[in-house]
Amino acid sequence: MGSGLRAALDRGLLQIEEDLLRMREMIDRALSKSLKSLVDRDTALAHEVIDEDKSINNLRYKIEEACLALIATQQPTASDLRMIMAIMSVVADLERMGDYAAGISKTVLRMGDEPLLKPLIDIPKMVDLARTMLRGSIQALLDHDVPRAREIASRDDEMDHLYQAIFDELVEIMARKPESVHRATYLLWCAHNLERIGDRVTNIAERVVFVSTGDFKDLNIKEEGIGGLN
Repeated sequence: MGSGLRAALDRGLLQIEEDLLRMREMIDRALSKSLKSLVDRDTALAHEVIDEDKSINNLRYKIEEACLALIATQQPTASDLRMIMAIMSVVADLERMGDYAAGISKTVLRMGDEPLLKPLIDIPKMVDLARTMLRGSIQALLDHDVPRAREIASRDDEMDHLYQAIFDELVEIMARKPESVHRATYLLWCAHNLERIGDRVTNIAERVVFVSTGDFKDLNIKEEGIGGLN
């Protein structure tokens, strides 16, 4: 590859990586706001998260278009092409994470003035873990850090266990108090959205392995019998 093409490719990749970090931060804020909207029953903040999801979607398309333009015009090498293809996959996962955050806020709107069924303990833990995993997975991708990616993927077990604890507790409450089913379902939806974010982060970790080695490795082998929604 000539020096001019190499420089143009490097500039293009740098801009894409900067946009990827910006998308990560947008989703991080969406998760934080969605939790706050749930805890405080703040419908204005819930609407804000839902509205801002459009910007996350638009940034995904911008990044995908930039990736396709690099492939078409800059003749990326095999390693660069793996990175570009990985980023195209990653932004799809990030966009879905934005949808999950918006889904929590939509649940807040559905709840209206109904009080929370119980104090929130494990759902905030899931949000904190999701944000930590999200930030770490994107940095691992940019650094081509396979050990860190594997460590982040392993934390999805922690996310699953938190979700299972919420699921079991809510099912037990519904069994004792059938009138609570409606309110319990709201919390189940929120917890399920967060559990799915853990799966999406694991997908990103798998792309880190792909970029560095050229191999696809399944880092998300689930336990049999994990309860709940799929």
